[in-house]
Amino acid sequence: MKKAVALKYEPGQDEAPKVVAKGSGSIAEKILEIARQEGLPIKEDQALVEALMQVELEAQVPAELYEAVAAVLAWAWRLNNKV
Repeated sequence: MKKAVALKYEPGQDEAPKVVAKGSGSIAEKILEIARQEGLPIKEDQALVEALMQVELEAQVPAELYEAVAAVLAWAWRLNNKV
């Protein structure tokens, strides 16, 4: 079953990225649909998604996932800025 997690991070505003949406099945599809409509980058990393599914909504990403999440955020930044 497909799973999806949405993260939010505002540099200088947020201490760490937050989980703002998560779900499986039809909820995951809705998360992906909204991301596509908003032009947000989508990266498939099911191992990271599985780990983030354990994080409460609106909670910060735990320190042990910072490196993996930072890699995804850096990828998204490069994609959006064409660097």
